[in-house]
Amino acid sequence: MNTQVNKNTGNSLGPFAVLTFIYFIVGFLTTVNGQFQAPLTVAFLSEAVELKNTLTTMISFFFFLGYLLNGTLGGKWINKVGYKNTLLRALTVMVSGLIMYSLSSWIVVNYGEVKLSIGTDSIPYGYFVFLLGSYLMGTSAALLQVVINPYISAYELPGTQPVQRMNIVCAINSLGTTIAPFFVTGVIFAGVSLSNVTPDQLMIPFLLIGLCMLVTTVVTSRLNLPDIQGTRSSDASSQTKSIWSFRHLTLGVIAIFFYVGTEVSVGVNVNLHAMELIESGAGLSFFGKERLVIGGLDLGIPALLATLYWGGLMVGRLFFSFFNWISPRILLAGTTVVASVIIILSMITNNLWLLVSVGLCHSVMWSCIFTLAVRGLKEYTSKASGVFMMGVFGGAVFPVLQGVFTDILGSWQWTWTLALVCELVMLSYALWGYKIREKDIENL
Repeated sequence: MNTQVNKNTGNSLGPFAVLTFIYFIVGFLTTVNGQFQAPLTVAFLSEAVELKNTLTTMISFFFFLGYLLNGTLGGKWINKVGYKNTLLRALTVMVSGLIMYSLSSWIVVNYGEVKLSIGTDSIPYGYFVFLLGSYLMGTSAALLQVVINPYISAYELPGTQPVQRMNIVCAINSLGTTIAPFFVTGVIFAGVSLSNVTPDQLMIPFLLIGLCMLVTTVVTSRLNLPDIQGTRSSDASSQTKSIWSFRHLTLGVIAIFFYVGTEVSVGVNVNLHAMELIESGAGLSFFGKERLVIGGLDLGIPALLATLYWGGLMVGRLFFSFFNWISPRILLAGTTVVASVIIILSMITNNLWLLVSVGLCHSVMWSCIFTLAVRGLKEYTSKASGVFMMGVFGGAVFPVLQGVFTDILGSWQWTWTLALVCELVMLSYALWGYKIREKDIENL
């Protein structure tokens, strides 16, 4: 299939900057969504006992459920209305999700006595509205990722190459995930200790973020963004193989499922484990200090742990970009082995500072698995890229499973065994699953 791109002469920095900002928002709000697990445990689930951890981790479950159910919707919209209009629709969904976040707080504040009983637990209805908002945010993130990558690649910014532009937006995306934990504790909750969080602190901040995204949507609608011709629909008659007939691709999607599972589990549940240690009196300090105060704001040790983890992903991506001579298979095998050792040691010692260092290893796993899984697929490569969105659903499954096991075991310490299992699955892909069967790619 011949792909052509509408090219504008003298492309300005403006459209590229807006797209980069949107990609930053995707990473930022993805992590913000996960960081609300700990505050909501206090503000919304104070009367939940038996299912507290399970209900808390449902926030991430509904976020990534949006990827599973609506990831393919982006492709349908692109075929029907084009890339730019799909981008605008995705931003509108994001604004709707932010409004649901604010509405959930309003319902709890004004109708907090109206609750749903689940077993012996009483859950305010505002919690379920927040889950709806989380689902909409996940849907928006999935749609935006389907659209933005082709935009960034196609937009010819003078003096840059496509790979450079992609590296820029990915780094900015990681920056968003890094600063998000401190935004939650330092801005949204204004430095208030998590144990003193109240639902009314959600309303105004999320309305302001929603207003910001509404302005971004309006500005984006007025930009002249390039459209990619010849990619809205594929000639199915020329592709006689099922995309799932390629074994190394199928196993790669499974590996991605486990990768996103462990990546998100550490990123969002380390907060809850930290709160457990603090509440139990076990102690959790940073250079001898049990509170982190910057500029008069109590940002909290849990937020610092999450920031170090997501920051490790950003640093790792920059660091490993200088090692292009290492094959993705060797890099994946090496990082999964190191990550497995780190997780085992962190469980034995119950040391969360050690656990978050696994982010350095996680930083390169997605790109390694993706590279290995699409090798030799030729014209099937773009279709293969699309099915990878299904693997992101692992970020919904494993945090919730870990929450369930925590409720059963009564502690987070040994539930990180799930993360260890994920690492071992990825190691098996690096050692065996990556291999291409000749019969799969013959006659391509």
